[in-house]
Formats: sequence, C-alpha cells, structure tokens
Amino acid sequence: MRREIWFLLILALALALFLSPFASSFPDGLERVAEDHGFIEQGEGQEVIHSPIPDYALPGIANEKVATALAGIIGTLLTLAAAYGIACLLKSRPAPEKEIERPQSSAK
Repeated sequence: MRREIWFLLILALALALFLSPFASSFPDGLERVAEDHGFIEQGEGQEVIHSPIPDYALPGIANEKVATALAGIIGTLLTLAAAYGIACLLKSRPAPEKEIERPQSSAK
C-alpha cells in the first residue's frame, strides 16, 4: 500500500509542477460575474483573509510560470498535509464499543 501512496504523491506533485503554469489567466466564475455586473471595484483591495500565495503565483519570483508551478506544488503539499492530518485524527479515535450478544445457555 505504501508504494501506491508514494506513486500518487509524486503524480500529484508532477501535475502541479507541469500543468499549473498552463492554467487559464482569465478570471474565475465569481470574478467574471462581478466584472459583467460592474461591481468588481467594490471588492478591490478588501481582503477577507490574507492569502500567502495571491493570484496563484509565489511572490518574489520574476518568472510567472515558475512562480505558478511553485505555488501549485505548495498548494498540493498543503492540501495533502491537511488531508493526512484529518485522516490521522479520524483513525486515532477509538471505535465505539458494541455490546456482544452471547447466546443464552439453556442448562437444565
């Protein structure tokens, strides 16, 4: 089972590395609706949560494709780490004990 997990981890990282630079530069659905209906300016500069990797590109790296690929790798690793942590928490919970029914002996 461990071999399959490592294979899937490497596959996920390879996809993040090689495919994320080809992601669409067009706005996502919510941004597009805000642009179409003219209220995109109302949300400009108002962050609800500060993003460590804004616009899916690692800040401080001049090459946009490299910055996007690294952001994809970091995002993939963080997502997998979160999933692993949740799985460990769920696995460590003790299973609810079920009462075992034993057949009644009919001693006469």
